[in-house]
Amino acid sequence: MRTSEKPAVNAAGLSGPASRKLPVPPRERKPALAALAVLLVLGGALATTLLVLRSGDRVSAIRVSQQVGAGQRFTEKSIEEVKVAADTGVDYVGWSHRAEVLDSFAAVTILPGTLLTSQMGVRTSSELGAGKATVGLSLKPGQIPAGVKEGDRVQLIHVPSRSAQGESRVLAESALVFSVNQSARTGTSAQITVIVDSSASPEIVAFASSGEIAVAELPGGR
Repeated sequence: MRTSEKPAVNAAGLSGPASRKLPVPPRERKPALAALAVLLVLGGALATTLLVLRSGDRVSAIRVSQQVGAGQRFTEKSIEEVKVAADTGVDYVGWSHRAEVLDSFAAVTILPGTLLTSQMGVRTSSELGAGKATVGLSLKPGQIPAGVKEGDRVQLIHVPSRSAQGESRVLAESALVFSVNQSARTGTSAQITVIVDSSASPEIVAFASSGEIAVAELPGGR
């Protein structure tokens, strides 16, 4: 009896259509996207370089080194040169204009460390204009608080002596301290100059000469 023969098996695997692999489409190259990526990288690097270079661009500006009270003239000691970035966006005053600044007055009280802008200075001082007077005061301990300085606002108060009749009263509501004589300020006395209304100056001078004046600081009035 003849045994039936088994069909030969393809050594490589299944034969016929099932053994055929689907064709793989070739990869599509996109040169435009590659070029765009390169441009973005280069653009970012260029922007970073420009920022670094620009951060090194410095110009000379004016910074206030000592407090300048409203109405006070700028002095050589009250301003200093400082280097700032050229593109700060602040309307600062350049160091080259310092001569003009020294010929002007502070429009508001300016604290040390402030970068000076054009809006902070005026050509004429309202504090030293018509109707104003400067008065010098020589005060003893207890008549003036410690730490009063140029540009501060103070009240001037009449304090009658024990032998005199009357009560304390305010002579000047908001006088501007124009100067403080630091060399004359000791543990026993202090000398300051204040700006007051000219109508009140005779009375203030009279009470100051008799030692019946006291000064009260107004921190919120700076």
